[in-house]
This record gives sequence, structure tokens and C-alpha cells, in this order.
Amino acid sequence: MAVNNSAPLLLVDGSSYLYRAYHVPNLQQLTNSRGEPTGAVYGVVNMLRSLLAEYDPRHIAVVFDAKGRTFRHDLYDEYKAHRPPMPDELAAQVEPLLALIRALGLPLLQVEGVEADDVIGTLATQATAHGLDTVISTGDKDMAQLVNDHVTLVNTMNGTRLDADGVREKFGVAPEQIIDYLALIGDTSDNIPGVPKVGPKTAARWLAAWGSLEALIAHADEIKGKAGENLRAALEQLPLSRTLATIRCDLALDSSPESLLRQPADTERLHALYQALDFKRWLAELDEGGAGAGAAAGAVAPAVDPVYETLLDQSRLDAWLEALAAAGEFAFDTETTSLDYMAARIVGVSFAVAPGAAAYVPLAHDYPGAPAQLERAAVLERLRPILESREIKKIGHHIKYDRNVLANHGIRLDGIGYDTMLESYILDSTATRHDMDSVALKYLAHTTIKYEDVAGKGKHQLSFNEIPLETAAPYAAEDAEVTLRLHAAMWPQLVAEPGLERIYREIEIPLVAVLSDMEQTGVAIDTAMLARHSVELARRIVELEQEARREAGQPFNLGSPKQIQELLFDKLQLPVLAKTPTGVPSTAESVLAELALDYPLPRLILEHRALSKLKSTYTDRLPEQVCPTTGRVHTSYHQAVAATGRLSSSDPNLQNIPIRTEEGRRIRQAFVAARGCVLVAADYSQIELRIMAHLSSDPGLLAAFAAGEDVHRATAAEVFGVAPEAVSGDQRRSAKAINFGLIYGMSAFGLARQLGIARAAAQEYIDRYFERYPGVAAYMEATREQARSTGYVETVFGRRLHLPDIRSRNGARRAAAERTAINAPMQGTAADIIKRAMIDLHGWIGTRAGGDVRMIMQVHDELVFEVDAATATAVKEEIRTRMCAAAALRVPLVVDIGVGGNWDEAH
Repeated sequence: MAVNNSAPLLLVDGSSYLYRAYHVPNLQQLTNSRGEPTGAVYGVVNMLRSLLAEYDPRHIAVVFDAKGRTFRHDLYDEYKAHRPPMPDELAAQVEPLLALIRALGLPLLQVEGVEADDVIGTLATQATAHGLDTVISTGDKDMAQLVNDHVTLVNTMNGTRLDADGVREKFGVAPEQIIDYLALIGDTSDNIPGVPKVGPKTAARWLAAWGSLEALIAHADEIKGKAGENLRAALEQLPLSRTLATIRCDLALDSSPESLLRQPADTERLHALYQALDFKRWLAELDEGGAGAGAAAGAVAPAVDPVYETLLDQSRLDAWLEALAAAGEFAFDTETTSLDYMAARIVGVSFAVAPGAAAYVPLAHDYPGAPAQLERAAVLERLRPILESREIKKIGHHIKYDRNVLANHGIRLDGIGYDTMLESYILDSTATRHDMDSVALKYLAHTTIKYEDVAGKGKHQLSFNEIPLETAAPYAAEDAEVTLRLHAAMWPQLVAEPGLERIYREIEIPLVAVLSDMEQTGVAIDTAMLARHSVELARRIVELEQEARREAGQPFNLGSPKQIQELLFDKLQLPVLAKTPTGVPSTAESVLAELALDYPLPRLILEHRALSKLKSTYTDRLPEQVCPTTGRVHTSYHQAVAATGRLSSSDPNLQNIPIRTEEGRRIRQAFVAARGCVLVAADYSQIELRIMAHLSSDPGLLAAFAAGEDVHRATAAEVFGVAPEAVSGDQRRSAKAINFGLIYGMSAFGLARQLGIARAAAQEYIDRYFERYPGVAAYMEATREQARSTGYVETVFGRRLHLPDIRSRNGARRAAAERTAINAPMQGTAADIIKRAMIDLHGWIGTRAGGDVRMIMQVHDELVFEVDAATATAVKEEIRTRMCAAAALRVPLVVDIGVGGNWDEAH
């Protein structure tokens, strides 16, 4: 039989993928309408569908471990002895998965007495002997020993592929040395003993020097140091470890590679299984006449043999520019020198106008021997009318980054029509990550070329301008072409839901330009002040270390959770309030905070942690983040991270600067206005409580807000049965805890801990609260019921938050989902309101001459502006008016505004 590279034997390590799919966080949450877990089934079948779409194999087998002992257990009683039994939620999914695989027409193998690895190894060896190439789909590193010129590994969970060169690059040894390598390092998951304290690098170094385990053993006396001692101590058990790590390739199987023929799918059986598992998109494929076996859920079939063009001459560029102008919309991407949008320069641009066709224009690849390329400035100038056109719509994935980079070259990207990252996020913010690789796999069953595949990893990673065109061009062109296909796959789903389309069109897409302008503007930093603060923090940190060691009666590392755990719970015998998943006492911040109420050492450790974080994250780091060309700090705002719709930021993270401590407030004091300007900080007051009043329509809350009352005082008066003017400070604080605690799903236990009262008293407060505000109780129950019915909740404006665990059989997960169901509409509505305000204010600022107002930061429910001092008073009132008008609720929105020379003073 001749080697057939177009249709290899496909062997799937079902057991490997079953466990990996089970441990994917978002898949763990997946259940059907009866609350039965389905995530592992979904993950494995989705992976199979992706493989079938990519390889369309004639010969295939999905191989699972059989139940019971294997020959390795007979060799070594401790083999896999420490593994816990299969979790119940996973065990319940095995039979439905096996039934689905059979219904898909795929041969399924389970051989008693051996493992799936041995079955796969034997079949791959037989296939090679018959001249048939083999692709093994697995996530198991042990399989690397099977790789040769005709056997390749693929891992569809992360898109990696390993041939012989890939094995050498990943492990530092050749495929034929993998068994010896595994024997040396051992395998904790299988309980195979290795040489103590010998890791991958040492094992690879030894095998590079001696060639094999046998030769290494013969020269063991020559290995110096502790590693040599450990090697010599392990000599007796190394042959056993090698045998345990060796995949058998000589089994007498009932099946041969030629007999493993893919059969037609049993559509009737598939229909019943998909229906029982609530795999609705796959069910829809069957109803439309497909077998549901060739693509991922909701996917568009991958383009066949895409044609990617590299444009090196003017005539071809002209032809593409004409096509772009005529297309009305096209997908666009930039390749750059840096992920830092302020420092990045364009290396090339790519675009696509139809599925399966894309072009890459290299502009600044400067590696030795790089071909002549079109001149960057001239090409960008030719592109300017198209990129700055509002009428020609651009499609991108995280297009805000491309807008920022184009600004570095004097081009203002306009006509941003679609962002597939945001389309994915709005369709379901919790279903997947929203990077291109993840979204392409979910919606197109397409495994994209990874950046690491073309640029390498770690310290040897190349900048894009250093990557040869034959490698760089397909990667870059694919980005644009896949973006176009993603939009084609997701947009019909989005517009089918008017509320989601409204969120997209009216909030998220207009916000891209707003955030881009804010990022490019940045904020001024007083670096000298931060330097002084850093010195003071360092001094206080040293003092805290000395105090903590005196209190402990011994030296210890305050940055070591293990040493803290041993000191607090073993030596000092402090009460254990919580344990980690591994069963040791927890030293988490919440635990230490509770212990700090009664013991001085946890308080000192907490203060040390807080100040160390402030120093490393802000006082030391912020000066390093000042852009040399602008003299300002430029954060990155993220639209597609927080599930509720809130923005987050990084480099620096503006959301986590503490404001309740003097040291934290001093960080804010370092955010300063430019010369001749002031900062204006505008903060929505009690916005989530106001949204609760709106959503619940509770008469008491509506009346309190309408009258402009102090709602916490009003609540205290109701709960404690006193006149508002008689409410004490403690009663108001308790009412505030109740008001905010209930919208975050706080229980009586949690309220009792926060207020330092008995649980019964806390329950009495909560009961009295719901008696006084029955609309709130009714809203909460109605929201839980709606969430259980639909699987999601919505904001006032139609943004959805899906709740995969709302029907979970796991009580803790279900309770957490119910708490999220209550809070998410408030958090999400608050996020929508401030985004609407930002869009309106950005438009207003754009109409003002002279640039006397700049929106520079968004943090939680607050916007910060840099304003000319002469116009601050009038500007402040316009900002207040526009922010208050961002939503029409049943209660008025209130905005607190301050003005100052720095952020803390304005806040």
C-alpha cells in the first residue's frame, strides 16, 4: 500500500481528551435542561468534529482505556495507585459519549489488560509497516515516543503539532529517546518513579551526552554532585520505570489499520442523542440535512484550499486596492513590531474580501535576504482614503489595536463596522475566550496558525519583521481571511437577537473609537512623587518584616505562603478557617483578614502584602510605563474580558488601585493634570442600588431615591424601626451592608461575619428588609426563575449573561449561579450606562474647538477628564448633565463631581 498523505490513518486518544475536556472551566459548567453534566461529551465530540472536518479520514479509530487492571499494574502495584476514582460528573458522561462516537460512524476500541496508548502504538506501527501515514490526536506527552517520518501527533486542544523536529524542540530529545527521558523524570500522574530531583532539562542534558539510558547507567559513576548521587540511588528501579513508560506496539488486536473504516453516521440515533444532551446547534444541522459530524457547533464549514497572495509589486497592490474600494466592506489586520500599541510600528497589512481569498502586503521585513518590498509610507498613503473612509466598512478582530497602531503612522481609522472579538463576546461572554484562535475553533472548526508557530517562543522569539515572508505571509493573510469568515458565521446569530444587535451597534462598536482615543491620550504621572513614595514604602515594609518576626519569635519569609501556613497553624496553633484544594490550611487574604481581628501576626502579614503589592505594581512600575514619546502612561482597556460587560484595564490596571488606605490614595495623587489643566472626576452615586430600584419597582426604594434621601439611612429607619433622624452611625453602616450585600447575593452567614453579629440577628435583619421592601424580594425570585428557565439574564438594554451552572446538580455551583443571576443585571446595566455616557461625551468633546477637554480614564463607575482650568466649571456641569441623561430609569441618576490638580484631590 502506498503512503497516502492526503488521507492518513487517524487515531484519537479518547481517554486523554475525555479528562482534558472535563477540566476545561467553561465546559465543566455545561449541563442539559435536566441538570445533567454534558461538558466533557461536548468537548470531545467538538474535537472529533474538528478533526473530521480537517482530515476527512477514511481510516479512523477512537481509542479508550478499558476498565480494570493492565499489565503495568501486574509489574508495579503502585502504578496509578494514587489516582482518585473518576468524578461522578465525569463518569455519568462516559456512556453518552461512547454512544455518540458510534452514532457518528467512528470505530471505537477498548482492549482489556492494556491501555489506549498501547492500542494506538500497535496500530500506528502496523500502519507504518503498510506504508500508511498516521496522525495521532492526543494531549499525552508519552505518545511522543511513537513519532517518526510517518507518525505525527496533533493536539486539537491547543493546536500544536509534533513531528520529529517538534519533539526535539519541545523535549530536547529525539523521539527514540523519549522512553529513556520519561524513565529519568518519572511521571507523577501515573506514579512512575523517576530519579529524584531530576527534571526535564537535566534528563535531556544527560541523554544528549550519553545517548541512551543504558549508556547513562553504565557511566553513572561519572555523574557528579547531588544529581549523580540521586541517579546512582535510583539505578535499581530505572529499568522498571523504563518498562512502565514504554508503549507496547506488538499487541495481537482483532482490528487492523485497514479494517478501521469510517461508516456513515446514524442520523436517527444522533438526533436522539443530541436531543437528550441539548446540543441544539448540532441538532439543527441534522434537521437541515447534515450528519452533524464534520464541523464544530454552529460552525461554517472551513474554506477549501484558501488562496493567499503576497503583494510585492505595485500592479497587484493596485488591483487589491480597487477590490477593497469596491467591496463596501473587507477584513483588515496589521502585523507590527510590538504588542505595545504606543511603540508598535507596522510591518505589514493584510485584507480579505471573500472567504478563501486574502492578501498580505509586507512593508518592513528586514531580515537578511528579505526580498524587496513596497515602501511602507507610500502604501499606507495609498490605503489612507480607504482606511479613513466612513462608508467603506472594516472588519477586524480586536480592531482597536489596529486603530491605535495606524495612528502612530498618522492614519485615523474610520468606518469600523465589525469586530469579531466583540461579536463573540456579545453572543455569549462566558462560552469561550474571545481571542481569534478560540473563536475560530468554536465557530469555524478551524485551527489557526499560532503566532508561536511562526515566531518561536521565549527569549528566542522573533519580532514579526524578522520572520521570513514564506512563513509570515500565510499567517498574516489567514488572520484577515478567518476574520471575514468569523463575521459571516456569527453575524446572522447576533442579528437574530434584536437586543444583542442593539448592544453591539449602539454601545460596543461605537465604544471602540472612544477607548482608542482615551488610550492614545493617556494620563500624566508625577514620577518624582512615586519615587519618594516607593522609598517610604520600602522602609515601612522592612519595619513590618521586623515586627512580624518579633511577633512570630523566629525569622520567616513573609512572601512564602508555605512558611506562613506552618508558622500560623503548626507552631502558633491558630484556628484553621479554610483549607486549600490539597487539604492544607489556607493563607488566603480573606482567611488572614478574619484572623487579624483577633491576632496581631496575620494583621502584620496582610499589611506587608498590601504594601509590597503597591510598591511592585504601582510606585516602582508606573514610572517604567511612562511612554518616552508622550511622557504619559497609556493603559489598555478591555471590552471582552468581564462577563458582565464592565471594562477592565491593564498595563497599568487602573481598576485595582486601593482607595480606602492612605497609601493607596497617595498612588492616585500621582495621577496629575498637565500644566494649565485640572482633573475632573465624575462618579455615578449608588448606581447599582438605583438600578435595583428600577428593576424591582419597589415603592419604598423608588420613593427614597425620588426624594433624594440618604438611601442607607432610609433603609436603616425601615429595618430598625426608628425615625430617619434617629438612625445611629452603626445602624446606617449595617443598612449599607444589607443594601449592597443583598444585590451581591450575600447570605445571613456572610452578613453576620461582615457586621460581627450572630447569624440569627443577621437573618432577622434580612427578613425585616424584605418585609419593608417586598418588591426587591419579588424581583430576586422572579429573576432566579427566569434564569432557570432561559439559562441567562439580561440588562435593561438587552445585554445577556449566560449562566451555565443555573441548572447544575452541584448545589454550590447552582447557588453561585443564582447569586450571579441577581447581581449581573445590575452590574451589566451599570456598565451599559457608563459606556453610553462615554460615547455621548466623546461626541460632545469632538465638537469643541481647542481641545480643552480630554476624557482620560474610566474606572468602575467613574470617568476622569483633563480640562483646561479656565473652563473647568462650565465643563463640569455639562459632564454631569450628560452622564445623568445616559439612561432613563424610574429613579434619577446622580453624579458626584470633583475637581483637583490630581486624581485623589478630584475624587
